Formats: sequence, C-alpha cells, structure tokens
Amino acid sequence: MSRITQVEVFPVAVPFARRFVLGSGAVGAPDAVPDQSTAVVFVKLTTEDGVVGWGEQRALPSWSYETAETMAVVIRRHLAPILLDLTPFDVELFHRRAAQRLSPAVSNGFPFARAALDVALHDAAGKLAGVPVHALLGGKVHDELPLCSAIGVGDPDAVRDHALRSAEYSAYKVKIGGDLDADTAAIETIAEVADGKPLWLDANQSYRPAALRQLLDRTRHIRTIHCIEQPVPSTDTLAMRRVRELVDLPVAIDEGSFSAQDLARAIRLDAADLVVVKTCKSGGLRNALKTAHTALAGGVELLASGLTDCGVAFAAALHVFSQLELALPAELNGPELLTDLYVDGLHITKAVATVPTAPGLGVEVDEERIRAESLNLRYC
Repeated sequence: MSRITQVEVFPVAVPFARRFVLGSGAVGAPDAVPDQSTAVVFVKLTTEDGVVGWGEQRALPSWSYETAETMAVVIRRHLAPILLDLTPFDVELFHRRAAQRLSPAVSNGFPFARAALDVALHDAAGKLAGVPVHALLGGKVHDELPLCSAIGVGDPDAVRDHALRSAEYSAYKVKIGGDLDADTAAIETIAEVADGKPLWLDANQSYRPAALRQLLDRTRHIRTIHCIEQPVPSTDTLAMRRVRELVDLPVAIDEGSFSAQDLARAIRLDAADLVVVKTCKSGGLRNALKTAHTALAGGVELLASGLTDCGVAFAAALHVFSQLELALPAELNGPELLTDLYVDGLHITKAVATVPTAPGLGVEVDEERIRAESLNLRYC
C-alpha cells in the first residue's frame, strides 16, 4: 500500500473579484492588501509511489478562530508527523490520532487544518483506486448541483448590481449585518430583482433575538424569504431556541454546529430547523456526511455551503453534496467572488456545477502558481 512520505503547506493570499462582507466582518475585496491572516492554505501530500493529493481551506478568523499561521503551524508541526507512513486510505486513523494529539474541547479541534489534509487524503486515495472521491464516499446521487449566489453586506446600489449580475443563479444568499435599516433595504432591494427566487438570509451572528424579530416584521411582506441562518452568537444555543420561538421563519444553524455532536445537541434543544453543512468546519468529508446523517435522523433539513473555496475545496464539496438532498441550491461562492480559481477541470454552466468524475477530486491543480504565490509566514 502506497504510504505518505511528504506533506507540504502553501499559504496563499487569493485575490477577490468583488468586495464581500459578512455580518462578522470583511472577507475580501479587489483592492485589499493581501492579508496573511485570511490566506488560503493549500496542502500537497506525496506518496512513496509519487501519487499526489491536494487539499485546501481558507483561514477566516472573523468566522472561526483558525488563521493561516495557526493552520500552517498545526499542519507542519503536529499533523504532518501523524500522516507520515500512513496511506491515503487511513482517513479515520488520521482523525483518531489528530484528536489524541490535539484534543478537542467541546467541538472539533482545529477542523480547518484537519479538513485541508482530509481533502488531500481523499484526493490521493481516489487517484490510487482509480475512482472519483464521491465513489469512496458511497457514490453520487446527482450529476449536477445548482448554485446559490452570495450577496455580501452592502448599500442598496451595490446589492442590486450584484443581484442583477447573478441572474443565472437559482437562489440568493443575502448577508445581513445587524443594522435594521440597512438590512431591510438590502433584503427589499434583492427581492425586487430576484424574480421570485428564494432568499436565504444569513446574519453571521450579528443579531439579538428581539432585533431579529423587528427585521422580520419589517420584511414580512416578502414571501420568498426561505430561512434565517445563524442570527445569534454561535456559543448561545439557547438564544437560537429563543429565536425559533419568536419568529415565524425556519432557523438554520451554521457557526453553532461544527460537528455531528454539536448538531445532536442543538436538535435536543429544539434550536434549529436546518443545518448548514461545510467540510471546513466539519474537519473533512466524512465528518460532513456524519453531520448530514445526524440532521436527517433528527428531522432537520440540509443546506450546503463553503468558505469562498478556490477550486480544490470547491471540488471536494461537490463530491460530498452530490449525494445529499438539499433544501436550497448550494452556496459555493468561489467561482462568483474570486478573480479566478487555482484548478482546471471544473465545469460550471449557467450557475450549475457538474460533479467531477475523474479519479480523485477530478481537477488539475495549478501547482506552479501556488508555489509562486506562497507566503512566508512567521512562526511557521
């Protein structure tokens, strides 16, 4: 069995094509100075037979605590030694050893760093087996995934322009930031040009329950609002339950549910109607599926999202989500928000992505560009 002999880490400041702001802070903008703390971390695994697996995850400390520096340190000093001499098929053993070395407290421990390596393991394993990643996970149900447009916090003119340019998308995810007047104006503006398509509101923890009720009272006339995602702080599961009691709209949990155990707790507390599945916060592909299975067992519907993925993680998400029944189109916004991707082989037509079928992730990674743009981070 082909064993892993080398693990390489490449933090890269990936350029944005348009400004994107969440309720918890800015993600990127075309004119932004490259920020090491929000870089994308690519990893490359090489086996003794020369088979390569690629992984990727974005560092976004305004969304979760990991930075590019911590991810690089954790991978190089703690996780890479665990991987050496394992095979790409030893995914569960890798996670078991990772949890022993970097013990989780309440939820996942360093899930973004682990997810980057998990994706690379699956890529290499698929190549060794000669099958696409979705076949390793049980096979795809869908050949294509429609995508949801992600519209950041902004003034009415900016969000109208974005919505009009995203007319091919079959749903709109609307970021709101906690300002009642500005958020009301943004929601009403997008509803005017959305042509009846569903609106998926995402507060990214920027509201209190009472203020959210006021916002939804103001926008009650908009009948296409499908749900509200993570309106309150991620640590306050009881506030999520309070929101469900106050508002007449399905409530989705995201930052408050990183693992299947997190979701089981939220279900027990009646704190969510839907859950957002992300490979990054889950720590990898199979862990994301564990969350999805927990949701289905608990009567909670599924939403799918990423974290402005740059091609490698985008492809991985397609493999995972291709076997799930989603309540709304997947919000995988990398192709929409970034200048370009770091892979070839993805096929997206009219905001519908085709699930790759070549071995591994099914994409060709631009290694030369990644190496050329790699940042030299301190303490790594």
